[in-house]
Amino acid sequence: MTNNFTLGALFTGDIMTLFISIVLVFGSVVSWAIIIEKIRLWHINKRNPVKVKNSDNLSVIADRLIRPFDKNLWFLSMVAYVAPFIGLFGTIWGVMDSFSSIGINQSVSIGVIAPGLATALGTTALGLIAAVPAAIAYQYFSKKSDDLYDSLTESCKELRSKHK
Repeated sequence: MTNNFTLGALFTGDIMTLFISIVLVFGSVVSWAIIIEKIRLWHINKRNPVKVKNSDNLSVIADRLIRPFDKNLWFLSMVAYVAPFIGLFGTIWGVMDSFSSIGINQSVSIGVIAPGLATALGTTALGLIAAVPAAIAYQYFSKKSDDLYDSLTESCKELRSKHK
């Protein structure tokens, strides 16, 4: 990196930083798409709650009704778990870049080490920006899905006991 530092260079300084940034931004964008879809799905469910009828194969129906609410939660979990490590790799890469700059310039001035450290902190921030909303959404929607499943299972048990 050169001493002509720009905000764009923070995330595109070299090919590895660019790759790390693209992976983290992709994970964040897909996570937000899933979060928005889940919010929409839960609002629809709030207006038109899922109901189980007595004639249905109750356990199969409960599983089928839950499937859309569980769909893609794995991705939120993965982003929540992996994004901080990818950001940490970017941090290490930026610090290595700073040490490399020190070696090349034979100087420890702020102008020599700042670009690498800024890149390190930038990729760390991207990792957290991707991970935190995904972790919160995963926990929230998993709990809501589990609660719905428990409610449907309870309804199935009540319907069975009324039929006996």
